[in-house]
Amino acid sequence: MVLILLRTAYFVACAGAIAGYFYSSAIPDVTDPGFSPLPDAMQAHEGLWFFILLGITQIVTVLDVCVRRKRIDLISASYFGLLVGVLLAYMMIASLSLVIDPKNNQYHTAMVMVIFLGMPYLCVSLLLQTRDDFRFIIPYVEFARDLKSGRPLLVDSSSLIDGRISDVVETQILDTQLVVPDFVLAEVQDIADSSERNRRIRGRRGLEVLATLQQSPYVDVRVHETKKKSQFPAMSVDQKLVELAKILRAGVITNDFNLNKVASVQDIAVINLNDVANALRPQFLPGERVRIQIMREGEGSGQGIGYLDDGTMVVCEGASNMIGKEVNSVVTRVLQSSAGRMIFSKPVHS
Repeated sequence: MVLILLRTAYFVACAGAIAGYFYSSAIPDVTDPGFSPLPDAMQAHEGLWFFILLGITQIVTVLDVCVRRKRIDLISASYFGLLVGVLLAYMMIASLSLVIDPKNNQYHTAMVMVIFLGMPYLCVSLLLQTRDDFRFIIPYVEFARDLKSGRPLLVDSSSLIDGRISDVVETQILDTQLVVPDFVLAEVQDIADSSERNRRIRGRRGLEVLATLQQSPYVDVRVHETKKKSQFPAMSVDQKLVELAKILRAGVITNDFNLNKVASVQDIAVINLNDVANALRPQFLPGERVRIQIMREGEGSGQGIGYLDDGTMVVCEGASNMIGKEVNSVVTRVLQSSAGRMIFSKPVHS
């Protein structure tokens, strides 16, 4: 209802302004009664030109109705482009008035209208096409988007499929915007449509996690569209993520070890979910005792494999013949990396 009232008011204002233009032009100038600001073609067909000008002004309304889904970056670029365009048009008209006398040139008013319509369009079009690279810069001061708490985070497919990111969000630790590029979403959808059952389950889980994140009140999630194929020519998904992170000045949240390394060497902030999980797991130092149930044989000779309650793998030397039994063991060493944590131990008799 508010939009309908706004569009109606805009239509009435345009019609009134154009009618006022024709009416004021019909009033003779006391200093020069023979001069008319209207060109001869407009004077002969005032009614036709009234509707032509009114139709031109309503193009804005038609575009507003056709484009149903608005984006804040597009709106910001359009607004700033319009502001710069009007300023440039005013400066051009002021310069033009010094060269051409408005009273001696009937087409001066028409030229003014063309400039006022053309310059804002050119500026808005330029900013819309270069909005990803544009920065409003004043010497020593750069006006960039101020996010709620630092830079946004790009979400990759591995973190969506893993699912732990939704648990992290629920803790309200992440106080920044999460950005899911469209090519990551397409990758997860391809996995969900796979003919292989396990891949299909993982892909569907990733889509469910994304839906959960979008409904969460604790985080702002948006899908970033990169439909320009020339922007990332012949790149893998990981390469696209790194390049997009550079463009958006964003970080990356993942549990992919290789992506973690590639982004890190290019000075891109990375949150590795495995590192977060490892940091929160209980610490075990050499010499401490741990009781585990041997589940299967290990790869090494005589090794038995067990797991802690949090999923940490424990390799117990000399326990390959104790499968299915609970064993008291003492920690000999702990191997921890971004790929996970592994504890080595040996049986003890208490």
